[in-house]
Amino acid sequence: MVNLYRDTGVVLRTHKLGEADRIVTLLTRRHGKVRAVAKGVRRTSSRFGARLEPFGHVDVQFYTGRSLDVITQVETVDAFALPLVADYQRYTAASAIAETADRLSAEEGEPVLKLYMLVVGALRALAGGERDSSLILDAFFLRAMAYAGWAPAITECARCGLPGPHKAFSVSAGGSMCPDCRVPGCVHPSQEVLTLLAALLHGEWPVAEASLPVPRRDASGLVAAHLQWHLERQLRSLPLVERRARETTTPAQ
Repeated sequence: MVNLYRDTGVVLRTHKLGEADRIVTLLTRRHGKVRAVAKGVRRTSSRFGARLEPFGHVDVQFYTGRSLDVITQVETVDAFALPLVADYQRYTAASAIAETADRLSAEEGEPVLKLYMLVVGALRALAGGERDSSLILDAFFLRAMAYAGWAPAITECARCGLPGPHKAFSVSAGGSMCPDCRVPGCVHPSQEVLTLLAALLHGEWPVAEASLPVPRRDASGLVAAHLQWHLERQLRSLPLVERRARETTTPAQ
């Protein structure tokens, strides 16, 4: 009996294999991370090569192979890639999201439904273009860290749990720190930065979108430092992310 299974997933990355094939890494709803071979997709005559580009949200049928599974059918669920690749700022943010998801789903075949939903939600928001891509990216980072058990303490002390706000923040110690617990090397973010971090973590978008450029920049720095501390390596895509603020149109008087 042919061993087939079907799932919905997001394409995180692809690698060339031979002259015409690709290895495609997907984050799927029920099977977690799956690496599978897409045969012949680099040929111009391929029936579904364009559907297996990074950021594509697809419905896929797999054949269970000896070492790697084989993709036999693909249908597009959401064409996220089209608007993302046309905008450098959104493309680089999406690349950082895909790389982070790849790192956090280290074990292939282990279901990671919450992470999958976070990725789909973030890519959908980026593709929609209604919110600032930097805010979407930082919100994804914070929620992905919460999923992994690394959420920074924002409204309480990371060590003793004393309610804040507190003026000191240590990436290595886990977040905000009270005067009694603070460690050497703490930074001192403004209250606006802490408010923004809490809003992004909890989805309070009116608060996040009302923030000013300087608190956004400082919050992004803390989020990136916290994430990469726990990943124990730098994200390759993060230095390429463009953090310019969205242009706003002033109504005519």
